[in-house]
Amino acid sequence: MDNNNQSKVVTRFAPSPTGLLHGGNYRTAIFSYLFARKNNGKFILRIEDTDKERSKEEYEKNILESLKWLGLEYDEFYKQSDRVANHTKALKQLIDSGFAYISPEDAKDGSGAVRELVRFRNPKKKVSFTDIIRGEIEIDTTDLGDFIIAKNIDEPLFHLAVVVDDAGMGVTHIIRGEDHIANTPRQILLYEALGYKIPSYAHLPLVLDEKRAKLSKRRGAKPLTFYRDQGYLPSAILNFLALVGWNPGTPQEIFTKDELVKAFTLERVQKSPGFFNIEKLDWTNKEHIKLLSEEDQIAGIEEFLPEHIKELPRYSRKILARAEKVLIEHINNFGEIKNLSENGDIEYFFADPSCNKSDLLWKKEPDPVKTKEHLKKVMEFLEKIAPENFTAEVIKNAIWPYADEAGRGSVLWPMRYALSGREKSPDPFTLGEILGKENALRRIEHAEQILGA
Repeated sequence: MDNNNQSKVVTRFAPSPTGLLHGGNYRTAIFSYLFARKNNGKFILRIEDTDKERSKEEYEKNILESLKWLGLEYDEFYKQSDRVANHTKALKQLIDSGFAYISPEDAKDGSGAVRELVRFRNPKKKVSFTDIIRGEIEIDTTDLGDFIIAKNIDEPLFHLAVVVDDAGMGVTHIIRGEDHIANTPRQILLYEALGYKIPSYAHLPLVLDEKRAKLSKRRGAKPLTFYRDQGYLPSAILNFLALVGWNPGTPQEIFTKDELVKAFTLERVQKSPGFFNIEKLDWTNKEHIKLLSEEDQIAGIEEFLPEHIKELPRYSRKILARAEKVLIEHINNFGEIKNLSENGDIEYFFADPSCNKSDLLWKKEPDPVKTKEHLKKVMEFLEKIAPENFTAEVIKNAIWPYADEAGRGSVLWPMRYALSGREKSPDPFTLGEILGKENALRRIEHAEQILGA
């Protein structure tokens, strides 16, 4: 079907399933998606799987999985391998009209076999086009010679297949990486020879890693599903990648998908390379975690919480909900919950800590008798607070005057250590609220007993 006469914006993402795609690849999909949605157009996914030896079903599944996770819903889906008949038809048209010819050539493997390649008859002229991002580009095609467009009459190659598919699908705007600029003159010559309407082009700047090299799998670039499995949010990845090589012209840095669609224009895509900066990704992800509802934050924590924590006798979602704000403060992605657990920064919320007598003593007042007295006073104040009012603010107001009088370190250090068993932990008032009155009193009483008579 030829839709070249339509005025509706149509873009496409056309990955090859020959490996796991990284963030730079999906940035192209994001820009194509945003442009289509901004213009109430159509976004097409086309899997370019004609390389039979290298194309793998697992890579295709990963592409589909990644786009779904990102929320980039496509309007039409095609596999290039299903369209070979269209490519062959166009190839025969080119040969019949004299724009291409069969060229018998010796195989390069030294076997002596002869291949019947199909070459495009290069008119050897200057090809110019207006790139939406880069402006006017002119390239002399003379040096390209008569370039190959098919291995044989039944095996069209990349340039021809892409042109036939884009024209047949009515693609109006081809948004792709700048490394494809060199391919554009060949493809425009094919458009002209086949009588197709030439689409608009927008060639995106490269995405560089932190060493200023092109982002690539060989240099350690991770597939998008890696970040999903590490506990990053799809909204954050979408936001982050959209701002690699594009800016909205405003100070805004945190966007929802709908806000990106509304703000996006190809004219604000920069010509210089963009950078995949993991620190910026972490910051963006943390900001998106903050935008989640409390329920979704708790669900995200629980998803990555190690099973041994969930199996602790005192584990409860109620305590987890009270600890949620503290945990969120310490992570950039939900996967870091595992790191907190490994460092011992979660278990004490759900299991009574073991306390050493020496560690209960404040360094400026290492007196067991005095420390025991302070803990007794703390328990007296806590006993007077109703369980339903056992909040950090109420606990602080109850204890602070005494701590101010007796020495803050002398009172608050043993209280905090008794509650957490850790040298570093949240303040004792926050800990008290998280643990609840019964748990907090039990732990302080246990620490008081460790100090002896």
